[in-house]
Amino acid sequence: MTLTKESFNGALPPASELAKSYLDSTEEKDASLHSVTRTGAVVPRKRAVGRLVMHSMAMFGREFCYATEAAFVTPVLLSVGLPRNFYSLVWLISPILGFMLQPVVGSASDHCTCSWGRRRPYILGLGIIMLLGMALYLNGDVMISAVIEERHSRHTWAIVVTMLGVVLFDFAADFIDGPIKAYLFDVCSHQDKEKGLHYHALLTGLGGALGYLTGAMDWGKTVLGQSLASEFQVIFFFAALVFLICLIIHLRSIPEVPLRYENEETKILLEVTQSYKYSSIEEEIKNGYLKSTCTELKAAANPGKCSATSHTGDQRRMTLRSLMKTILSMPPHYRCLCVSHLFGWMAFLANMLFFTDFMGQVVYQGSPYAPHNSTLYITYRKGVEAGCWGLCINAISSSVYSYIQKILLPYIGLKGLYFIGYLLFGLSTGLIGLFPNFYSTLALCSLFGVMSSTLYTVPFHLIAEYHREEENLKLQEGEEAGKYERGKGIDCAALTCMVQLAQIILGVGLGLLVSVAGSAVTVISASTVALIGCCFVAFCVRYVE
Repeated sequence: MTLTKESFNGALPPASELAKSYLDSTEEKDASLHSVTRTGAVVPRKRAVGRLVMHSMAMFGREFCYATEAAFVTPVLLSVGLPRNFYSLVWLISPILGFMLQPVVGSASDHCTCSWGRRRPYILGLGIIMLLGMALYLNGDVMISAVIEERHSRHTWAIVVTMLGVVLFDFAADFIDGPIKAYLFDVCSHQDKEKGLHYHALLTGLGGALGYLTGAMDWGKTVLGQSLASEFQVIFFFAALVFLICLIIHLRSIPEVPLRYENEETKILLEVTQSYKYSSIEEEIKNGYLKSTCTELKAAANPGKCSATSHTGDQRRMTLRSLMKTILSMPPHYRCLCVSHLFGWMAFLANMLFFTDFMGQVVYQGSPYAPHNSTLYITYRKGVEAGCWGLCINAISSSVYSYIQKILLPYIGLKGLYFIGYLLFGLSTGLIGLFPNFYSTLALCSLFGVMSSTLYTVPFHLIAEYHREEENLKLQEGEEAGKYERGKGIDCAALTCMVQLAQIILGVGLGLLVSVAGSAVTVISASTVALIGCCFVAFCVRYVE
């Protein structure tokens, strides 16, 4: 659809006609993706279960790669001789970059005009970075050995390449969750968003469980292990293959309706009403009305002089200063949801990052610092292996609980699910810290999955509820409701940023506590933060009735 000067000199056609004409101008396959209601709102049609499962395959592949990284990244770093004082640097670079850049990418994807869609180009790019990072940290030593012969230089470059691979992988794997969630919200109705989030949690747990099992197997004695240079290359082969297949399935799951700017005149339909407000022609049509940001019709004749248009260009090239202003100017209920999400991830990561070490040192009473041929060190290694099985139990229980959530939701609502997730995790980690026993610890690992599934579903479900509420307000109040419009991409990105912020806080503070008080402090800290978050979830987070 091309807008001419004459179209602005007359009355605008009804919003429903604009929506229909816009859909007719897209490709045939895109035109079938939405239905137009009598109010003019464009509603995505119901998605088949198979399509939602295909969409969730990206979470399966991502979590599979995450699990293999959790099992092998420390042995890889030790094998290349990384100095101990560089460990914190490796784990801090990625979350710092993600925290600063993720909202920028989320906002950029809200305005992406690629004919392939708004989210999928970013998902594809981040997926390629994940594969590159895995290739570097699992094969960096072998690659450098083939290129550099001098021993000292080879050792130094092996450390640099391996660290770069870990940073790239963590950066992209953390980053990709926001565009995936925004992609789901863009192409699904409200009911399908709920189903999609549950399938995301289900396949996330399954991917993690299979990833941990793959890492637990002894590949050195297999034909594949003997044909490749090391066990790390076998793991890379499986992880890269699984992720690549899952990524292709995900990208082919549900077509997106592209956000197009066909000529300069169309740009005046962009609207920026507040410093954090982003809107587009597609979103305006979806909500049944169009509103020009230029108050005089003569501005339409020369959009190059329209201040709103140039202001929009500035907004799309967000600086870090405007980004922070955007986050701080979010509505209060969005900020409260972000804080509760931060509490949840701080508690969860404090337990997960040090859990195998806790099993080896506290439950099994071993020592990682003892000589490698000593009984203490062998005992510690057995505890680490037992911890891996505990993490596998966590991943499986997360998948199971994602289905239980669907049953519980009509009875206890999102508030009940959110509260139970934090409460059970806080109690389970507290009991493990107070009574460190092998059998009770493995049994309580099943409750970790409740927290994992909760963090992957309920906060994003609330984001969907907030957006549906705002869409209803726009339909009721017409043009005056335009001030409630927000981009889904930046909201999902701001929520996902809390994961990186939690990693930064833990990387700076928890490592010092562990060095002073030992590994037992990790589960006690996780329990304390989870119970504080439980109170915050109950009294501060707003739930849509």
